[in-house]
Amino acid sequence: MNESEKKSFLQTLPGDYFCQIMWRFADRFDLQMLVQSTRPVARGIVAQMVAEGVRNSHEWNDKKQNMLTAFDESGISSVFIDSEFGGFIAGPKNMAMALVSFELAWVDGGSATCSLATNLALDPIHEKGTYEQNKHYMSGCIPAAPGEDRETFRGAFALTEPLPYVGVDAACISGKMRIAEWEEGKEPMLQIEKRGRFITNMDFANFITAAVDTGDERIKTSTMVILEKSDEGVFDKGVPTKKLVHQLSSTCDPVFSLKIPASRIIGGYTIKDGVIIPNCSHAEIIEAVFRRTRVTVGLMSSAKLLSAIEPVIRYHRTRYRGGDASKPETARFDLGIQQKEDASQRLVDVWATGEASASLGFAAARLFDEYDPIEREADKILEEQGVKGPRAKIKAFRKIKEDVKELIRLSYQPEDKRDNARYEELAADPVIHFQAKDPLAMVLCPACKLWNTGWGATMMREAVSLVGGYGITEDCPGFLMQKWSDMQLEATYEGPEVVQRRQLSISMVNELFIEHVNCWIEEMNALSSTHPDLGLDSLIAGFKIWLYTVNYAQTSVDEDGKKLYHGSRQAVTFSLADAISWLLASRHQILDVIELKEKGPENPVLQEGLPGLIQFFSDMCVHQAARTAGEVGRITSELIYGYKNTTPDNLDEYRALRQSIDENIAGARLARQRAGESINKVMIPEALDYPQQ
Repeated sequence: MNESEKKSFLQTLPGDYFCQIMWRFADRFDLQMLVQSTRPVARGIVAQMVAEGVRNSHEWNDKKQNMLTAFDESGISSVFIDSEFGGFIAGPKNMAMALVSFELAWVDGGSATCSLATNLALDPIHEKGTYEQNKHYMSGCIPAAPGEDRETFRGAFALTEPLPYVGVDAACISGKMRIAEWEEGKEPMLQIEKRGRFITNMDFANFITAAVDTGDERIKTSTMVILEKSDEGVFDKGVPTKKLVHQLSSTCDPVFSLKIPASRIIGGYTIKDGVIIPNCSHAEIIEAVFRRTRVTVGLMSSAKLLSAIEPVIRYHRTRYRGGDASKPETARFDLGIQQKEDASQRLVDVWATGEASASLGFAAARLFDEYDPIEREADKILEEQGVKGPRAKIKAFRKIKEDVKELIRLSYQPEDKRDNARYEELAADPVIHFQAKDPLAMVLCPACKLWNTGWGATMMREAVSLVGGYGITEDCPGFLMQKWSDMQLEATYEGPEVVQRRQLSISMVNELFIEHVNCWIEEMNALSSTHPDLGLDSLIAGFKIWLYTVNYAQTSVDEDGKKLYHGSRQAVTFSLADAISWLLASRHQILDVIELKEKGPENPVLQEGLPGLIQFFSDMCVHQAARTAGEVGRITSELIYGYKNTTPDNLDEYRALRQSIDENIAGARLARQRAGESINKVMIPEALDYPQQ
């Protein structure tokens, strides 16, 4: 097919129907309505606050407080609440929370953080709390109805400690608890001493979930507890943090010295020989929480990138209007800076990154919606079998490893070609099913957080540069400068890049995850024959060379005889973590476009502009896959050759893989060029749909 036959251009910017198909919620009316109720809050009151400079102060004020009222009235405050306690969305809420986060962050990251912080406070209770704890705090977070005599619960999450399973001492926490009173026949009372740092929501939080360690020989281990503002003692919100970013969220350094009943230990406790034994350590609770909540933060960065597209296009087209040399109906007047290909093609880079990061983030959110009920059922079965603790679980999982691998392989086979009876038998076992999903969850969550916020911030800087000096002004259309600076904080939320890379360095070499990767390569090989225009061959080459390098690093040594793949050798492990994150983002971007190609024709609203839409997004896939393969090739070459003073022998396979990357990016620059031409032709509204200063 020659270039003239390929050209079908994007007519308008993608709308909601497109997103619903790509991100797989076209059949979820509840989620569609959630988006429609969140958007007016984001592009109404939140945008007006940013335009008026409300985010220029550190202190919480009445205008910021009005945002909480808007959250309550729109239903945002109730999204996380289970339906049995008054919420309006049944089942897991990961996708729902992701969409709320995305819509709010489209305008301002601080507003998204503010909306999510109470949910983060509830998450330890939701994941590990008792039924009574869930009922009390979940129902309390439902906004009080008019005339109802109660204060709505608003929470904060006080950790600010090392995280479990990411290369630090999970037992090292500063908060302490000791027994204050323990009268015979009565519930023990605990004295909690806790200082927090950089804690969101403290200006208005009336309950806190806090990590504490034992400071008393009569309490066995660390845990998390629930503190309330009405408890006896000191509940000091602390001084506001002097942030330069996310100023629409409240952030302080609180101090707590409170007496609470032992029933506030999250998950409950038992008493043995006069010792209180919490049912869950703080590490167990945090691990359950953070394996989910990082996804929403990653999507906040995706929203910022995609929200930058329209303002940049508008700036480029109008840049020269009003000057003597720019007359109506001339290319200079109509296209402005877009007369030259550089600006449009660099915007393709930004747009492709935004789409890939959104695809990765929403794929992770959907995975956790599938994963959550399976995990709970598996935990229940293991508990009934007496399998408790990490070591016992590892031993139990080892026995079913081959069944898990079989289920993984069967899950990627077409229904008409696989042994469906065997597949259904294996999938019906919650423990086997959980073990098949768990390796994906343990990789997709940190990969999303790492790549979306890290590389995303780099590309947001590119978006700012595309509007020149206007980009670093307060009144830049789309609030681009604020969004770029906000992304620097998002890269550190719930663990900075090093935390995500550390987790990936462990989870991505799990043999069950490697089994998934091998299945993906087979799947992509099959898809490349039916979808040759999406860059799949480039991506396949990238995955193959990543697998080769992981195996090489695990079995090779450097000039000094030291193993390459080792926990303390982070220059190796972290680089491979970056590489798999690039690959995952590109893979899910391509899968989303395949979904659009297959389901788009069924939607009558999309018919008129669908060919151009598909062409444009296919071209972005080709371009992003080529960039991904090139980045992975660079990383792997540095690792293969960089730890030897002379060229290693027996690298024919690697050289063939490296050559395959170079050969399979054929046409990628043409795809970028076509996408740039589409940007020059796409129609945009006369003005943004939210106010500027």
